[in-house]
Amino acid sequence: MEKLRNTKTLAIAGMLTAIGIILGLFKIPINKFIEIRFGSLPIGVAGMYLGPGIAGIVGALIDIGGFIVKPTGPYFPGFTISGIISGIIYGVILYKKELTIPRVIAAEAIHTLIVGIFLNTYWLDKLYFNNGFYPTLMMRLPKELIMLPFNIIFLYIVLQAFGRVKSYAKV
Repeated sequence: MEKLRNTKTLAIAGMLTAIGIILGLFKIPINKFIEIRFGSLPIGVAGMYLGPGIAGIVGALIDIGGFIVKPTGPYFPGFTISGIISGIIYGVILYKKELTIPRVIAAEAIHTLIVGIFLNTYWLDKLYFNNGFYPTLMMRLPKELIMLPFNIIFLYIVLQAFGRVKSYAKV
């Protein structure tokens, strides 16, 4: 990864990782196992502007850093894998492409389907419930579907804002 030798890329990735860890501290609990989080926003920005590889690294570091700063349970590497996959999804769909609402909808919908609905549900079932994937899915599915339009709006706004800052700073 030649990009990891670029100082600006490392600085942006570090900044996005720090922002992701901080955003991870601000979550809205629905119940003991369902929370509304905003930690995927910096991963989406990393995917759009740094590419899938570095966004995957940012996703992993946000998960690990968030656990180090404020653990909310045992460390579970499945969520680190979810962070990596999140970065890859955002990077593949958004990197070096024009920012459009349909593209952001696609990125967020695929991210929600693969990471939010399937992977994280599987990890939570293995970590806490062990009563089968389907009952855990039924518990989490409404939250994921309700949050999808909000996540799309948040991601689009943040990507637009970062794009303006990036072009102003000539990053």
